[in-house]
Amino acid sequence: MVKYTTQFLAKLEDLVAESDYILRYEKGNFKSGYCLLKEQKIMILNKFFATEGKINALLDILKSIELDTSKFSEKNLKLYEELTQAEVKL
Repeated sequence: MVKYTTQFLAKLEDLVAESDYILRYEKGNFKSGYCLLKEQKIMILNKFFATEGKINALLDILKSIELDTSKFSEKNLKLYEELTQAEVKL
């Protein structure tokens, strides 16, 4: 299901862009590779991560928060549902 390519990363970034959250790439020494500011709805990822690390960090974030899917396009809604169903199966 998860492909560690720049195209898949772009799909995840597009998914986050349609949500209420803002995705930023910054330098920092986050223990998990990312920082999540829930009150301000900001996701900060380590910009020095490789593509695989960025994808894993985004997937971790998506597992830990609820997104408002009412603004999603059909393509992104389908991707979000696939990702959440994959979590349940694990």
